[in-house]
Parts: sequence; C-alpha cells; structure tokens
Amino acid sequence: MEILINSYFAGAGLMDIGLQDAGLTIQQAFELDEAACKTYRHNIGDHIKHCDITEQLVLEQDKCHGMVFTYPCTKYSTIGDIHGVRTGDDLFLHALRNLAIARPEFYIVENVPGMKAFPIVMEAMTKMPDYHIKMFCPVQTETWLPQRRDRLIIIGTEREFKVRPPENTRPITLAEILEEEPKVTLPSAIKARMNGEYRDLPIISDPNKGDIAPTCMAHYAKDKSTRLVWDERFPMNVRPYSVREWARLQGLEDSFEFPVCDTEAYKQIGNGVPRYIALWAGREIVRYYKQG
Repeated sequence: MEILINSYFAGAGLMDIGLQDAGLTIQQAFELDEAACKTYRHNIGDHIKHCDITEQLVLEQDKCHGMVFTYPCTKYSTIGDIHGVRTGDDLFLHALRNLAIARPEFYIVENVPGMKAFPIVMEAMTKMPDYHIKMFCPVQTETWLPQRRDRLIIIGTEREFKVRPPENTRPITLAEILEEEPKVTLPSAIKARMNGEYRDLPIISDPNKGDIAPTCMAHYAKDKSTRLVWDERFPMNVRPYSVREWARLQGLEDSFEFPVCDTEAYKQIGNGVPRYIALWAGREIVRYYKQG
C-alpha cells in the first residue's frame, strides 16, 4: 500500500527525502522559510506549501496515514544556554493540534535531546491517548555518518509495535565524504583563530586519524573558522568544509542540489535531519504496515 505522510516544518526536505527513500510518500509538506521551499521543490516536488503552520487549519489539509514533525530545535538545544535562548516555544502545540484533530495512524517527532528538559513538551508528545509510543534518545548520527550529532526521535503508532532501534553499521568515514577539489572560501578568521586570537581554537578533524566532524551548524557560513578539516594543500594545512561535504555529512546524495546561495545552503543543511535517521524511522513504519 502507499503510505501517505504530511510533513511539518519540513525545511529543505532532508527528513522527507530519507522517508521517501524508505518507501513512504510525502503527500503534503509545510515550511515557513521561502528559500528552503525553493530547495525542496527543486529536489522533491511541488507538494510543499510556503506558509506559517500556526495559521493552517487541520481540516483543510489532505488526510494522511502519518504526520512528521521536525520543529526548530534552537530553543531546546543546550547551546541555547550560552545565549539565554533555551526557553522552548509553542510550536509543539501546533504539532499537538494537528495530531489531536487529524488522529493519523502514526506520527514521528524529531528534535534535539535537550527537548527532554521541557516536561510540558515531552508530556504533549509522548502521552497522546490511544497511541503506543516509543522514544529513542540519543539517536547518534555517527552510527552511519562521520558527524557527531545526537537526536531525539519519538514514534507513535495506533497498534502496538516493537520499533527496532538503529542497528550499528560500518559508518561512512570522513575521508569518504571529502571532495577531491573542494570549492571553499578562506575567511581571514581562520588564520586569526588558528593563532589564538579568538577565545576558542577551531575544531580540526583529520580524516587520516579517523576523526569525525562536529555537528553541522546552520550558521556555518558565518563561522567557518570554528570547524575545519585537515588538508595539507591549503594554508596552515586546514580549510573549511564545502557545501557538498556539509551535505554529505548529513547523508545526502550528490544528486540533491541547492539552487540557492552557499550561505542559504549551509543553513538548510545544518537545520536538516540526517537522511539516515529518516531512513531508519521510515523503514520501521513500512515494517509496521507489513505486520498489520
């Protein structure tokens, strides 16, 4: 059967492309950022709606088997403590509103582990009546990819179902994702940071030592000096990651293109969900229906 999904806070579609690759059909998607919608349409389809989900009526949406919510994580992340923005927000209430009215057969929520610090949010997402709910935290991106990135995944199903945790695989190495001829710019901040002129030294990952990359940030275009890769062909033997390498760190195939400027591309990639996490969750949903 065709398993239909409505996707909320879809971004550029990293979660949706993974679910699609797992065999699910993305029927409708909703996203506030216009540039992200442009990338989504270019790679996945025209079924994305550029809108504010807080203004969308549930009963005007297409009926679906499942709903996927990847609402922004900025205000749940522990890094927000540094800037005083770790306050949570009310976007989860719109996920709850959609679930309560539409009552899909299953739903998936993705966010940062820091969301666990907000009991009201967790109660709303994990105590839905009439759903059998499993939470996985942390789901480690390094299970599949050379990126250190932990996520919280909640899967709710109408029927009781044993969702299998991610299986350990031979992860892709950092050396495997690096381009032979990367297209990168070298901001002056790299030299300054390497010379100790900033509070923090850069995080340098060496593929020859089996290192993995730190978490892909959405604002990397503005902070390229903070995360560098060892490359002896460049000054001081380091360079930033290219857009394509940033995308590969999130598990995207090279066929996934970004018809936007590099600054927007880095942002869309950093805000996205690693494709392999979506593949795992999507395949479990396919298995759920096969056992039904």
